[in-house]
Amino acid sequence: MTQPGSTPTRPRRGAGCLQSVLVLAVILGLGFGASKIFGDESSKSSSSSSSASDGKGGSWEIGDCGGPDPDNKPDGYRAFDCDESGATFEALEVKSASILPNAIQCPAGTDLIIQVSRVFGSGDGKKGSGIPTNTVCGRNLSGEHPGDAGAGGGQLVEGDCVSASAREIACASAGPDAFKVLGLVKEKTDCPGATTEPMQLMMALGRPYSVICGGEV
Repeated sequence: MTQPGSTPTRPRRGAGCLQSVLVLAVILGLGFGASKIFGDESSKSSSSSSSASDGKGGSWEIGDCGGPDPDNKPDGYRAFDCDESGATFEALEVKSASILPNAIQCPAGTDLIIQVSRVFGSGDGKKGSGIPTNTVCGRNLSGEHPGDAGAGGGQLVEGDCVSASAREIACASAGPDAFKVLGLVKEKTDCPGATTEPMQLMMALGRPYSVICGGEV
C-alpha cells in the first residue's frame, strides 16, 4: 500500500494527525472448531493480519473514523472525518498491535479489526510491510453490525451462537443442533451451570480462552 500523499481531514472527537492508510485485518468472523477437540477454523477467515501505513506518526484514538481507500483497493483503508461520505467505521477501541491475531480481543460490537503499521522511508505500505503500531477495533457507521452478539460475525462473544462444530452462526438462523455461547473460559469446569456442550478448542497462541461453553439457544 502506498503511503498517502496528503494529510487526511481530522476526524471529529478526535485525535491529532490521522495520516494513516489502513488495510482490513481479517481477524474477525471467529468460527471455531471443540469435547471432541475442534480445530480453530476461525483463523482461516479471520486471522490473517495486514498492515497499514501510519503516515508521519499520527495515532488513532477512540471516536476516530476511517473508510475504504480508493487508491488501495480492495483492502485499503484510510482516515476520514466522521462526517465525510467516505467514512464507514468508527474506532470503538484502540489497542497495541500484536503478532498473534488471536491475542487481539476487541469489545462486543466490533464489526472489523484493522492493524495499523508505520512505514518509514520509501516503504510502499503493502500488506505485511511496515512496523505494526496499533490495532483499531471498528464499528460500522451504517446499521449493519455483524459484530453484535448473535448476529453471526465479528469476534466470538457471549450471546453468539455456534453450530455443533463450533462454527459461529447467526442466532436467527440457528438450527436444532446449534448452541448459545454462555461463556468463553480456560477450563470446562469454569463453564456456567446451564452449559450443555463444553467445546474444547485446539490450542491457539494468544487466545485468552480454550473452551466455548454452549447451551440451549
